[in-house]
This record gives sequence, structure tokens and C-alpha cells, in this order.
Amino acid sequence: MKEIKIAVLVSGGGTNLQALINAQGKVLKSGRIGLVLSDNPSAYALTRAKEAGIPCEAVNRKDYSSKEEFEGALIGRLTNCGAELIILAGFMRVLSEKFVKAFEGRIINVHPSLIPSFCGNGFYGLKVHEAALSYGVKITGATVHYVNEVTDGGKIILQKAVPVRESDTPETLQKRVMEKAEWIILPRAAELVCRKLLKTREVLK
Repeated sequence: MKEIKIAVLVSGGGTNLQALINAQGKVLKSGRIGLVLSDNPSAYALTRAKEAGIPCEAVNRKDYSSKEEFEGALIGRLTNCGAELIILAGFMRVLSEKFVKAFEGRIINVHPSLIPSFCGNGFYGLKVHEAALSYGVKITGATVHYVNEVTDGGKIILQKAVPVRESDTPETLQKRVMEKAEWIILPRAAELVCRKLLKTREVLK
């Protein structure tokens, strides 16, 4: 059984990328990361990719005069490498409807809350955890979902709940959600989607 070729889009430290790398051949058996792209040339995620022997490249938004040009460059790289599944792992840009349509049903994202809570435009990174603490929720978590033209609006694949503690700061809550939810469900969801894509590939043969 041939594996699904995965491309991972990142912007920062790449902890979710690392979770995917660590899961290859274990939880993630039906897919393999073939390319890592970052919109940030100084992202530590690129170092993680290099250390794992995975081809990687920075596609700097500042090098392009428009969002359309930037996304065109991304689409070109993804198409050239034969990416079948795109995983947004801390990618800090909202993708256009045109981009999403180019890879319809083949883009997934991990979000640090239990969607539909604390999601959509403006909810990213620590802002999500700040909102959760401000609202006073006792349970939060993470969600892996398909990406569509609505920010955080695609069909949910997996969710995992994490308790909120009285003593939590946005930083401590972020760390717990990553360790207890994001790093666990992202590889699992990737495997589920890869299996589904392999079945589709077999049918189309």
C-alpha cells in the first residue's frame, strides 16, 4: 500500500509538525511528510524538518505583491511535489477560497479549542486561551477539522477535551492543550484522512 504524500504548512516553532514527524510509522502509517513550507523564513519548524531529513522551503509572503501571488507560489510548490494532503500546523494565514478549492477535501487544520467555541477570524495562538479563561470555561481542548472557505468552519474530524485549572494562565493552558490534545489528535486525524484518501485513490484506478 503506497502512502499518501503529505505537505505541512507552518509559521512558527513547529511543535505540531514535530508531533507528526514523531508519529510517522507509528500512529501515522498511511501517509508520509514529503514537504514542509513556511511563510516565515526564520521559523524553527524549518529546522525541525531539516533535522528529520524532510525537504523544506520558506515561501515568504513579503516577497509577493499580493495574497493571490503568494498563494499561487504555494500552490505551485504543493503541486510540483505531488502533495495529496495538506496539513496546517500552526500556519498563521487564512487561505482564500480559491486555494481551498484547489485542494478541496485535502486540507486539514488543528485549532486550539473545542470548535465551535473560540474559533473563527481573530482567534489564534494565545488569543484562543485568553478568551477561554476570560469566559470562565472549565473544559477546553483542541479540534482537527477540514479546511473550507470559512475560517475554522470545516467539518470536524477529531476533538479532545482538556480541563481548565483555576491557576491557569494563557501560557499554561496553551501548553496543556498542545501536550494533552493537539499533539495526540493531529497525527490520529492525519491517519484517518490518509486512509480515506488511499481508498479514494484505489477506486479511481
